Amino acid sequence: MPTQEPTLQVVGSLRDSLSQQTGEHAVLRELVAEKLGAGAIALPLLPQVASQVLALTSQPKVDALQLSNLIHRDPSLAGQVLRIANSPAYMPSMPIVSLQQAVARLGMETVTEIVLAASLQSGTFKVPGYEAELKRLWRHGLASGIFAKEVARLLRSNVESAFLCGLLHAVGKPALLQVIADAQRERAKVTSGGAGQVAGEQLAALLDEFHVGVGLRIAASWALPLPVLNAISFYARFESATAGRREAAVACLSDLFATDLGEPQPTFDEDIRRHAVVAELNLYPADLAQLIAKRPSVARAVESMTL
Repeated sequence: MPTQEPTLQVVGSLRDSLSQQTGEHAVLRELVAEKLGAGAIALPLLPQVASQVLALTSQPKVDALQLSNLIHRDPSLAGQVLRIANSPAYMPSMPIVSLQQAVARLGMETVTEIVLAASLQSGTFKVPGYEAELKRLWRHGLASGIFAKEVARLLRSNVESAFLCGLLHAVGKPALLQVIADAQRERAKVTSGGAGQVAGEQLAALLDEFHVGVGLRIAASWALPLPVLNAISFYARFESATAGRREAAVACLSDLFATDLGEPQPTFDEDIRRHAVVAELNLYPADLAQLIAKRPSVARAVESMTL
């Protein structure tokens, strides 16, 4: 009769490996928590053009010339705006050759979204070794912003505010990546091992646990409007929001749709219908069907706006 000893050895080895991984995660988590508690985080600056565009578009009367003149101050950004405006996602009937023409054809709302997306991606966050993760996070933010805009249309709410809430609801994650990378390097020095990257479930767990606090620090530094602060604070637990509950719920739903866009789940269409946020927003099956049908166009827009 064959002995069970090899099987027991394998089980024991797996258990030891799991225990070691759990222990490493606990140590790294403590390092990250200590850094955040000590304020050891370099908050990124809001790009000047993005800040000015936000201020300009909040005014009651803004024309295409004002906005195009503002974007012209940054030649690289101007080029990105024209590239995105001429992409298949926006399908212009004729080539758009000037910023004023882009504003006139696409509208202030769309051009503002393009400017914010482009300016925030171009150098606001840089974490060597985590470029792929940063890109994934920004694609998720872009998708969330575009879905939030579609939800706001269904609710007849402020579309511009919804886009900003969706775009920035998890803005703490890219900033937090730098803190995690620094903590991992410090841990590697102690253990005399290679710094490597924190990846997979361990990275996701750290980002999920700490990003809200980091996001609120960024929001305060950038003087973002109150609806965005509410979205950052409560999108994952909108039921707890005492103010700005609708913004939080819209950000929650857009986050769910964006997550499925990045990593499609076979049961998503059924699951989302039963989610509490749908009842919270009083959305009907036909409303959800509209959002689901928007997935291809959202994917095209995200692709065109990703630098």
